[in-house]
Amino acid sequence: MLQFKNPSGTSRGVLTERPTYFLKLWKENEPNIVGIGECSLLKGLSYDDNPGYEQKLVEVCQDVNEYIKAPYDTLKEFPSICFGFETAIKDLQNRASRILFPSDFTDGIEGIPINGLIWMGDIGYMKEQLRKKVEEGFRCIKIKVGAIEFEEELKFIINMRKEYPANYFEIRLDANGGFSLDEVKEKLRRFSKYNIHSIEQPIRQGNWAAMARLCEESPIPIALDEELIGIHSHEEKEKLISTILPQYIILKPSLLGGFCHCEEWIEIANKHKIGWWITSALEANVGLNAIAQWTYTLNSKLPQGLGTGQLYTNNIVSPLLIEDSKLWYMGDGWSFDRIDTVE
Repeated sequence: MLQFKNPSGTSRGVLTERPTYFLKLWKENEPNIVGIGECSLLKGLSYDDNPGYEQKLVEVCQDVNEYIKAPYDTLKEFPSICFGFETAIKDLQNRASRILFPSDFTDGIEGIPINGLIWMGDIGYMKEQLRKKVEEGFRCIKIKVGAIEFEEELKFIINMRKEYPANYFEIRLDANGGFSLDEVKEKLRRFSKYNIHSIEQPIRQGNWAAMARLCEESPIPIALDEELIGIHSHEEKEKLISTILPQYIILKPSLLGGFCHCEEWIEIANKHKIGWWITSALEANVGLNAIAQWTYTLNSKLPQGLGTGQLYTNNIVSPLLIEDSKLWYMGDGWSFDRIDTVE
């Protein structure tokens, strides 16, 4: 059970703790070489958030040699387990080095540009978060919106832009589906006066027609996020993208079923000239490490959403660190004591 350092607010509520699961994978003849993957479940959001989740984990562990043959087919209804299983397999293939995708990133030569994240809360708390992000040199700031009073959120952004004009940093907004259909256009119009790069999921997922109209008419570019959850087949993905035609899509491997599914989304987005970036979904450092290493191989020039590794008091100790608004992988530095003591 991961414990947040500070209560973290979104339009879906305030987070203080969240569960995550770890899969260990080894060969019988080499039991000391153990691949590790993280199955990161977000309550109320993950497609596989259902009462049978832990039973499915038990089934995977008991019948691992069957599941390993075709994980994307057998685990399509459990995307976070598929992601964790895929990561454990990749780690085992690389001799449990935690280097899944060797690159200049894993060699510590290059970092990945990321956005700084500001959680919802009272205005004083949000101002303090902003001050820290500015001091840390972030050139892209993502702000959660849609939970507190709109006028307060707008005032915060107005004052933010007065103090830090557009040349200081880019602003991304994330509504997590928090705006209603009858208010969303006016809110986007008012936000748009303050040089907003994009807004993620302004309305709840599932209303493709309304989202398509928003993407066509909104003065702020729209990025689909939750809208992608539960869309498995290539045909369904193509239909969603061609119907809504968003300006961007946000890819979260543990919510979408792993790297293979995300790469399929990227292929379709590129075909339609739609932008994209990668975001972690509040994983601990095992999942974040896998996502970051894979993200670097994609050569995206946009800031990525990979700054969540510092959220918890009891995270897995890892070589991941944030410096100069980039995520870095520096040396070995792994400790799995917290996993090893929970059986």
